[in-house]
Amino acid sequence: MKSEDNTREANELNDDNFIMLPTVDFCFKGLMNNPKVRKGFIAALLKKDPETIRETVLLPTVLSQEYQDDKLGILDVRVLMEDKTQIDMEMQVAYFECWDARVLFYLSKIFADQLKKGEPYENLKKCIHVSILDFVHFEEDTKYYRTICFCDEKTGKKYTDLMEIQILELKKLPPDIKSGDDLIKWMKFFGGKSRKEFAAMAKTDAYIEEAYKELEKLSADERAKLEADERAKLEYEARERAIRDYNSQMSSALRRGEQKGMERGLKRGMEKGLERGLQQGIQQGIQQGIQQGIQQGIQQGIQQGIQQGIQQGILKGEHNTLKRIVENQKKKGKSMEEIADMLDLEAGEVRNLAEENE
Repeated sequence: MKSEDNTREANELNDDNFIMLPTVDFCFKGLMNNPKVRKGFIAALLKKDPETIRETVLLPTVLSQEYQDDKLGILDVRVLMEDKTQIDMEMQVAYFECWDARVLFYLSKIFADQLKKGEPYENLKKCIHVSILDFVHFEEDTKYYRTICFCDEKTGKKYTDLMEIQILELKKLPPDIKSGDDLIKWMKFFGGKSRKEFAAMAKTDAYIEEAYKELEKLSADERAKLEADERAKLEYEARERAIRDYNSQMSSALRRGEQKGMERGLKRGMEKGLERGLQQGIQQGIQQGIQQGIQQGIQQGIQQGIQQGIQQGILKGEHNTLKRIVENQKKKGKSMEEIADMLDLEAGEVRNLAEENE
């Protein structure tokens, strides 16, 4: 079955209809490098006429580190507006368990970095984080777009507008939704899966039309690069396959995890398995689950969820693929931290992969 998937993906890359998906992080960054595309999307986020937005400047995406041991922060897209408002945009496809904490860390870091030593608090400007998620984050409702800010818990009165979080859940957007709202148009565009869908949406808005043109250009460039460099092709295929495999694994495991005990067993089993070895991690996860009162059905869910998710998704070839990706990214001048962030790995794991290549 895997061989058939590889053959199909290879045919897609060689097909004239091949087009990259905006949900792939480096494709999203490429789109936001286009000033007109960036202006159109930001106007939709801020609910403004694009013509009223005169300037959007891309800022460095690597956040400053005050101390050597500080956690490195690398953003997808960081924009400075004319009024000094900063907007951080993050495209996330695979389920990220601690996404809330990650958002707060990045938003707080951007907000605090505005002031230099001795400057007054009055110099602080608004900072907005935008999460574009291709997975369901808030499972308790069907709301696909929300704005979060500091407010009084009882009265609901806004405490400050200096920090704001916007979350777009692409998976929740109804496929047949028809609306003139600009933000919904952009969400449909980001969630598109085929050239036909992108072309149809391009006719609805001049800025989305520009995004479609940029997407075609990126796809053509990527296709030419893939033809010239087989390793780049493997990287793109591995990235897409890893995302699908990871989502499939998480979905399968979570469907079987109907009780809290299984969720704890799965989480701890995966963490211990990745950190201390797969076999030891699975055993510890099962033992901890049993000790906490997990019912008999959980063991089968843990075995199927973890064994299928980890053994099939990681043991069957992903290690060698990751080694090739690390080697290719090093040749492109990427640092260990940038490669680790791209692959959602620890920097130490990336260094180990690099040492194995050497």
